[in-house]
Amino acid sequence: MIKYARSRGYFHIGRGSGANSIVAYCLEITDVDPILLDLYFERFINPSRTSPPDFDLDFSWDERDEIIDYIFKRYGADYVCLLATHVTFHYSSACRELGKVFGLPKHEIDELVSSFKENPLNSYTRLILRYGKLMEDFPNYLSIHAGGILISEEKLSNYTSLLAIPKGFVISEYDMYTCEDIGFAKFDVLSQRGLGHIKDTVDLVWKNKRINIDIHAIQDFKDDENIKNQLKKHETMGCFYIESPAMRQLIWKLKCEDYITLVAASSIIRPGVASSGMMGTFIKRHLNPETVEYIHPKMEELLSETYGVMVYQEDVIKVAHSFGGLSLAQADVLRRGMSGKYRSRLEFDKIVEQYFENCKRFGYDDDIAKEVWRQIQSFAGYSFSKAHSASYAVESYQSLYLKTYFPHEFMVGVINNFGGFYETEFYIHEAKRVGAIIELPDINESNLLTTLKGRSITLGFIHVKGLEKTTINQIIMQRNVRPFSSFDDFCKRVYIGLEQIIILIRISAFRMFGYSKKELLWEAHFKVNKKTTLQPSELFYVEDLHYQLPALYHHPAEDIYDEFELLGFTLQNPFLLVFQKPNCIFFASNLSTGIGKFIQILGYLVSLKPTKTKKGERMFFGYWVDEHGEFFDTVHFPNATKMYPFRGKGVYHLKGKVCEEYGHCSIQINWMEKLPFIVDPRIE
Repeated sequence: MIKYARSRGYFHIGRGSGANSIVAYCLEITDVDPILLDLYFERFINPSRTSPPDFDLDFSWDERDEIIDYIFKRYGADYVCLLATHVTFHYSSACRELGKVFGLPKHEIDELVSSFKENPLNSYTRLILRYGKLMEDFPNYLSIHAGGILISEEKLSNYTSLLAIPKGFVISEYDMYTCEDIGFAKFDVLSQRGLGHIKDTVDLVWKNKRINIDIHAIQDFKDDENIKNQLKKHETMGCFYIESPAMRQLIWKLKCEDYITLVAASSIIRPGVASSGMMGTFIKRHLNPETVEYIHPKMEELLSETYGVMVYQEDVIKVAHSFGGLSLAQADVLRRGMSGKYRSRLEFDKIVEQYFENCKRFGYDDDIAKEVWRQIQSFAGYSFSKAHSASYAVESYQSLYLKTYFPHEFMVGVINNFGGFYETEFYIHEAKRVGAIIELPDINESNLLTTLKGRSITLGFIHVKGLEKTTINQIIMQRNVRPFSSFDDFCKRVYIGLEQIIILIRISAFRMFGYSKKELLWEAHFKVNKKTTLQPSELFYVEDLHYQLPALYHHPAEDIYDEFELLGFTLQNPFLLVFQKPNCIFFASNLSTGIGKFIQILGYLVSLKPTKTKKGERMFFGYWVDEHGEFFDTVHFPNATKMYPFRGKGVYHLKGKVCEEYGHCSIQINWMEKLPFIVDPRIE
């Protein structure tokens, strides 16, 4: 698979426990060096492992289907299939299906499922609730595993019946657990947009600068001082897995500037880790390693790299095996069970008993054995595969390299792949921060996707809402013949309706001809003359016709509102639209001078992360950009959330206390108000 992908110039990331294998590294299945990271090979495979390991292979989102097609053609449809998943009934879904069987109308089914009445009024509903409970966890229908593929030495029909699916492939009728029991190795062929960013950036650098990038030179990237500085400054927007506000904060707090720390950060950022206390413990110990006290010398030997915290699943296996005396197979069962993937609860309980018996035999103090077990319980459910984290960190470093040395090409690559933590607006904003000049779509410059010339980034037509693909194709086709010389020239050569040409006018696509939007709108209406479409080119040349129009008033805010409507954002500063802007002296760049103080700041909302407190109350973490284009973070506790709720996208006046944790500053909000924009001058 990898050989074929490389022959096609496709990028990939090899993930999963397979990255623990030095052979996988030598074969270039992965870019993770297991020797450098001291990866635990037995996490991948060991003599006692009862189920075969799998490989996760990530390809770019627009190349994965071709890889799957190649696998089917290479090995034959009789020997390859996609893996099924069994979707089972929940109580509510079973009751819904039974309600349909009994012929109940939809509103009665909705009422029944929403209330689950204990004393139904008729025999039908009584039967529905009774049999709905009995059907819980029974198979409902077959779905497709996210990426699982089976390749068999014998015909798959020897093992399973197969089911054709609309996409043209076949799926097995058993799931991954049965597949493991039979002895099949499962190949997970997955896709992601992060690799699309990298591929497009590499192609763009070659096209624009004739520089051939070896994106797999990971060791060079790890040793590069400029990349270390980029990471240390937490300038990671657009970089795979490390661009979210939470990850940026973690990198900031860890003072992360190297690959090993980034691997750990990629693991402890996982859901549930912060609430378990594991993230805070790791940060504290990382910043003050001399203060770490190990419960037992053996634990220091096993966990010195992570300061006694079981950050990785490999750590759980090592402790269970080397400290608790469990076999590697038992340690792996323990790891799976702690993660909620029980194959046998009885088998798991026997392993727990074996652990404590071994600890007594080794002469450990009971309190030490119990404390180590408590740590295993605390961390095992949240810990992450180190090989997975290392694979993510490899791709993060590839993105960091491109962003450090080719920032404009990289941001175009991110924008054109439409994938990432943020909306397109903020990747465009980031491109401005790294020195690019952003241009609106232009009929003589724009293509379907966004393009780059020097430092100038011209948005693609794909970003314009309501602009039809046939219109875009006609523009590009005619422009390839020769550029448009005037508005009349465009109207004669491109056969589109009035509605489409108005969209192009409003987005300033004709600005190079020197006429205002309103002049062009008048001319478009005159020349269309109530026809539904503009006419194609005449047989003979006709001189351009211009009408004498009175002076037409234009308010600058009209352009901003047009951009908001047609792009979903504006290339101008959104703070210009605020009706009455409060006088705030604080900005993101000087938050560190206000630690412990109550301040006021204006912020344009970038993203929100909802979460819940231990009491189940709703709260938020906010991410904002200030008037100068710099980012900052806010915390909205339940009381503030109830009293001052968010009211959608826009500019907010924020008041709160500046708090600092491990060098990272955020604002604890106690008052907030969304500021009104000036009235849209187009509708006054």
